[in-house]
Amino acid sequence: MESGLEYFVWYLDNAEKYLTDEITFKNDTELHKVIYEPVGTVANIVPWNFPFSNFVWQVCQNLIVGNTVVFKHSEECALFGKEIEKVFLKSNLPDGVFVEMYGGGEVGDMLVNADINMIGFTGSTAVGKHLYTVAAKKMIPIRMELGGSAPGIIFNDADIDDVLETIYVNKFLNCGQVCDGLKRLIVHESKFDEAVSKLKTMLQEKKIGNAESKDTEIGPLVSEKQLDLFVEQIKSAVDDGAEVVIGGKLSDNQNGFFYEPTLLINISPKMRTWKEEIFGPALPIVKFATYDEAIELANDTEYGLGAYVFTKDKELFEKTAKDIKTGMVSMNNASYLQPCNPFGGCKLSGIGREHGKYGFHELCNIKIVASEK
Repeated sequence: MESGLEYFVWYLDNAEKYLTDEITFKNDTELHKVIYEPVGTVANIVPWNFPFSNFVWQVCQNLIVGNTVVFKHSEECALFGKEIEKVFLKSNLPDGVFVEMYGGGEVGDMLVNADINMIGFTGSTAVGKHLYTVAAKKMIPIRMELGGSAPGIIFNDADIDDVLETIYVNKFLNCGQVCDGLKRLIVHESKFDEAVSKLKTMLQEKKIGNAESKDTEIGPLVSEKQLDLFVEQIKSAVDDGAEVVIGGKLSDNQNGFFYEPTLLINISPKMRTWKEEIFGPALPIVKFATYDEAIELANDTEYGLGAYVFTKDKELFEKTAKDIKTGMVSMNNASYLQPCNPFGGCKLSGIGREHGKYGFHELCNIKIVASEK
């Protein structure tokens, strides 16, 4: 079971601190304070790629704040949704505080068009745009964490050996099916051959297999539909001149939706593998010569969720972090994934933030109360 419990524990430990009335002004005659009230009923819809974490991230802060939740998991993991529902049916929650619905997009549409007070959504940008219009018509708040095409920039002073495992994990975790995963690697020309060679060697040693096996390092894609889209994206890149360094084909010794971990070079910014979100085990790699070129390549995307910078120079990192248009940036082996940190992005990667005090406040009606002393 993937990470998620640590977030739930943090929510419980810090709710009182961030939801306590806040005094904003006082003098001899008046006292003003901000109070945090639940928004009401929230429709939460989450995807399949991290079933437990997605549930905790979207639902648990809502319940702690005092909102009631109508929840829908992806139709790709309905059985997990049933297990979650069993847990809540055994709990002491009042009837109606947590309700689960099952089905595909038509059920999600029915849910968000019901009498609700807020929408919380994690998923594709295309669906997010649709839900934004629904929320606008109802004049209710919406919090969305959508797609991503996170750049990773390797500067010329980076220690490839030191960050190689981090690059691998950020790209190939969960078979590359991670919203803020490293989707495009941008490498200084002096480090390009070394980075490509060492990543190739690492991937050659990875075991593809059943996701339930402890020995497996690369599992399957979630569905035939997802595999077909991924295959189309890789084929399109190769047809347009991309070179496959390793991988580039279905796994020979597995039955199911398995694809070999893939590295692609000779990438053009016009290719689908650069412009679109790649939700699978393939990493396009390009080289750069100057800082401005690296930033231009990093920002050459409609998305703005995560970013990864590899350098020993902290001043260079701070400058880069400011110049990349994203919601989150990590340096080398540091990780922005902490329950105290706001998670979210800009551009087509979504609206609002999850976690931390910002996540609590997103789920509240923030009211100012001015009283006489």
